[in-house]
Amino acid sequence: MKHNAYKEAGVDIEAGNQLVDRIKPLIKQTHRAGVMGGFGGFGSFFDPKAAGFKDPIFVSGTDGVGTKLKIALDIKIYDTVGIDLVAMCVNDLLVQGAEPLFFLDYFACGALDVDVAEAVIAGIAKGCEMSGCALIGGETAEMPGMYAGDDFDLAGFAVGAVEREDAITGANIEDGDVILGLASNGVHSNGFSLVRKLVENSQGFSYQSPAPYDTSIIFGEALLVPTRLYVQPILKAIQETHALQGMSHITGGGLLENIPRVLPKGLCAEISMDTWDRPSLFTWLQEAGNLSQDDMARTFNCGIGFVVIVRAEDKEQVSSVLEQEGERVFEIGRIVKNEAQNIVLK
Repeated sequence: MKHNAYKEAGVDIEAGNQLVDRIKPLIKQTHRAGVMGGFGGFGSFFDPKAAGFKDPIFVSGTDGVGTKLKIALDIKIYDTVGIDLVAMCVNDLLVQGAEPLFFLDYFACGALDVDVAEAVIAGIAKGCEMSGCALIGGETAEMPGMYAGDDFDLAGFAVGAVEREDAITGANIEDGDVILGLASNGVHSNGFSLVRKLVENSQGFSYQSPAPYDTSIIFGEALLVPTRLYVQPILKAIQETHALQGMSHITGGGLLENIPRVLPKGLCAEISMDTWDRPSLFTWLQEAGNLSQDDMARTFNCGIGFVVIVRAEDKEQVSSVLEQEGERVFEIGRIVKNEAQNIVLK
């Protein structure tokens, strides 16, 4: 067999090696207490005791970016979707009160473009660094015939830890608790199949066009604003107040599906939809798709990317800590007794 037979089949091993050399400095920037050994082995060690935990429970999660990647490919902006990937995983860990410890990524493509892959992984490294989470491994898979043209896909896997006695499960949520909503950065990484359909159905309009609600920005760039990372503000609120009873990361299924996931049986979240500033992007999406309020709340975050449930007497303190950490916080509803429904939009 010829030395370059695999390359002729569409897989460039040398390009993969070049990518590894380029991303090593990026990965090094994400290292934190607990990481053991270097990058490039078959597996990676992590010592939770060295990270400061005494009796940790591990919390894990995996996710992707979805069809938001198609917009990145269309306008050739690749350095933000990696942040999305990290955020979609580590924000989920937060719901249980867990501190993200380490992250692994999976980048799959038909033919490896080292520059594109480097930009994507630079975004992953940035997201990890912003989350205090070490990027300790990953996989770059070049699979000709599986992906067309420049297409690629991303998946991520995160592990966090919380001390056993500090785990947040939602079990202590009570009637009368207050629901605080933290502002999103936009659509985040859910609902993009619908977004793309609405853009395709808009004649003479593309991702390169000025946004229909703000001609000073390009629509595709506005859609690619990465998912907000709530890690540092939420961990600070947990540590300083010990008052968070339950949390929800608003992802696929929107407000309607995600908030009830943390509620004990017999309790209902009453959400007042006029209590926060809804970004103009969501108004355009609703009008362009002729979507009902329920459709919007089941598909999108509608401007609220993360939800925190607290006792009424703790809402001011928790809000203050979160706002000091740069979050926009809105009181969006209350927990009430209701055996028939677990969420009501008002």
